[in-house]
Amino acid sequence: MDKPDTTAATPKGIVDPLGMARRIRLATYPPSAPLATFVDYFWVVEWDMGGRAPEIQRVLPYPNAHLVFDRGQSAIHGVVRGAFERSVAGAGRVLGVRFKPGGLRPFIDHPVARLADRTMALDGVLRVSAIEAEQRVLDSAGDAGMVGAAEAMLFAVLPAPDARALIAGQAVAAAAAADGPASVAALCAQTGIEERALQRLFSNYVGVSPKWVIQRYRLQEASWHLARPGPVDLAGLASQLGFFDQAHFTRDFTKLVGCSPLEYWKSQQASRQGG
Repeated sequence: MDKPDTTAATPKGIVDPLGMARRIRLATYPPSAPLATFVDYFWVVEWDMGGRAPEIQRVLPYPNAHLVFDRGQSAIHGVVRGAFERSVAGAGRVLGVRFKPGGLRPFIDHPVARLADRTMALDGVLRVSAIEAEQRVLDSAGDAGMVGAAEAMLFAVLPAPDARALIAGQAVAAAAAADGPASVAALCAQTGIEERALQRLFSNYVGVSPKWVIQRYRLQEASWHLARPGPVDLAGLASQLGFFDQAHFTRDFTKLVGCSPLEYWKSQQASRQGG
């Protein structure tokens, strides 16, 4: 069993990374070679609130679908277009499979866009009931046992690689790159794919539009910068990330995160000093 990928232990997209680190254990593991075409990594979340009141964990999702083994709530989750929130209470653990952009599509018989902001019964992919799948995974010993149980079920339904899924993944990677394209037109130029064709590709394989993907990566990068220690130049950050101006940046960030970039930066600095 591979060791946890500690570089991804606090990935971008966690709205309160310092608070999460204090109350939740997060570990990620790479997939075995046969699954690497489809799966980014497996993730394990474990928590024990120790009698404390429930807390809300907020995440800014990426353009990835997830297969989640969560007692009584196991499902396949499509891309969440807004912020994802979950109440963390009591004690528990969850195993998730993060598919690569386009990676879920070969397992299902319809466009991934149908799953945006929705869930799908996992037996539609695994051909195993949710109860049995949960037992196989969540009753296993340790992270290695859970990952192994999930991989075994995925191996049993492994599809053939899909060339279009790989192209979709490459296009998303181009949008995610540092100093990547700030517009759909720029992404089309970089990938050599005409705009309508790119829109259809993303709808079928990624689940959200190219514009959404570009904006989400810019806002992910913004939240990561604002959570780091030290001063911040908001106008400079807005320009660096390709926003029209600081006001545009502030509107988009506030709509997704729930507070302005300045308010978010202040909250993270205060959390760091208090931690």
